[in-house]
Amino acid sequence: MAQLFVGTSGWAYPSWKPDFYPQKLAQTKFLQHYSTQLNAVEVNFTFRQLLKDTTAQKWIAETPDNFRFGIKAHQVITHIKRLKGTEEFVPRFFSTIEPLARAGKMGPVLFQLPPNMKADARVLQEFLSIVPRGVQAAFEFRHESWWSEEIYSLLKACNRALCVAETEERVTPDVVTADFAYYRYRKPTYSGEERQAMVRRMQEHRAEGRDVFAYFKHEESPQGALYAVELLREVGE
Repeated sequence: MAQLFVGTSGWAYPSWKPDFYPQKLAQTKFLQHYSTQLNAVEVNFTFRQLLKDTTAQKWIAETPDNFRFGIKAHQVITHIKRLKGTEEFVPRFFSTIEPLARAGKMGPVLFQLPPNMKADARVLQEFLSIVPRGVQAAFEFRHESWWSEEIYSLLKACNRALCVAETEERVTPDVVTADFAYYRYRKPTYSGEERQAMVRRMQEHRAEGRDVFAYFKHEESPQGALYAVELLREVGE
């Protein structure tokens, strides 16, 4: 059956004690404990730094076989070059996360575009052609001009997921464009009814054979991590 991977966008938060982490747990043990409660995390610091091999090997050693690291693409690709002229940097970026892929612990790579970047189908199509085919990739479009059938068709043709991002300002249309689904839940709080709707949607995806990756907001409050634990339990992982 298709799998559900749920987590938050980070784990190094002492303020999550004692609700998520035990009060006396050393920060060096946070990832190890996190991976006993959740089976995925979205790594945001790769947006600003290239992953070192020593760090990747440490993460691999501290997490179980079924754990997945989602990776946010570097800002050079999405914010500085804005998907253009990235032919040299993209292979370099992917080479740094290759250890996670070899270990079977890499989730999708998220390409999060700037809010002021408007739709350009030609730029997207050219960029899609240089993303390694064997890698799961998702795209978070933060300008509404991207939400069109033309863009969805380009994603579908390459089996790339439309990231369904939910914030207080905007909600991406929940359109399936790949054989997996990718959700980013960014609101600070969710009602019980909203969380049950998430459970139903996850179950629909899995029934149709799609793996699901879902990440809650991290920040200083442990609420997102607690929501993630609840969702994973509710869907029966």
